[in-house]
Amino acid sequence: MKQVLGLGCGQLRGSAEILLIVALRAAEEAGAEVELVRLEELHLPSGPDAPEPDDAWWYWEKLVEADALIVSTPIISRTVAARVKLLGDRLLGPNADAAIIEELVRIKQAGGEPAVPFRVDERVLKPRVAGFIAVGGSLTPQWKTLTLPVLHTLTFSMQIAVVDQVQFEGAGTPRSIVLDDAAVARAGELGRTVAEQAGRRFEDAEYRGEPGLCPHCHLDIVVLHGREVECATCGARGILEGDGVRFSDEGSVITMREKREHFFEIQETAQRHAEQREEIERRASAYDGFDRIARPKR
Repeated sequence: MKQVLGLGCGQLRGSAEILLIVALRAAEEAGAEVELVRLEELHLPSGPDAPEPDDAWWYWEKLVEADALIVSTPIISRTVAARVKLLGDRLLGPNADAAIIEELVRIKQAGGEPAVPFRVDERVLKPRVAGFIAVGGSLTPQWKTLTLPVLHTLTFSMQIAVVDQVQFEGAGTPRSIVLDDAAVARAGELGRTVAEQAGRRFEDAEYRGEPGLCPHCHLDIVVLHGREVECATCGARGILEGDGVRFSDEGSVITMREKREHFFEIQETAQRHAEQREEIERRASAYDGFDRIARPKR
């Protein structure tokens, strides 16, 4: 039975969690086994926080064993809840990059032992799909622009195919999303879509959400350089043509081609800096004695 993991990122029993429960119930009815993880219940030490207890790697185990992921977050200041970004920073570095793990696994299978400061977990390469839910109070689009792009940072490294994504509005008071029957029904639709495609390979997954300008992430946020276009979410490049954009595969971090190129770029940079380490440390030492640091009194 396929496993669908739900990550709730808002207030306990709030609107984002309600929509996630709707989606998970629909996924269960579609034949999946489901679990809900509440981000607010996880200990995620950061900075000077006590290192234990630490639930980040407990969540990692849930993620790498799952066949699908549904993330539901409130929209706060145009973007996601803060702890979503913290979780991503804690877990989703090189150890979660499909191209990096692909190459390191190849080295191990050839009898080598990769010298890297992180775990090499082959389960990163397991096929998965994902769905995103975001809910906010504002009725105008400019108050939720960055939410879905940030959610994509949770999935692109592991080559998880996003098969649906949706934002809801008008839920500006606690739990009020229940007044929006259409939103509840749409969350159920997302849950069914994710369950039906759970475990599909990236190239076989079918995107069923709202169509967007970018053919890779299906979102509409772009950076313009004259007639040259870059998708602000995934980096895909294109050219303005008439009333639209002609995109190519070039640049999109969602593609394995770009991930592999990035991996070799990292290797080349690390090698170059290794040869310059003495000079780097000599120049950097000029900043070690800065003494205008303000700290709170404890």
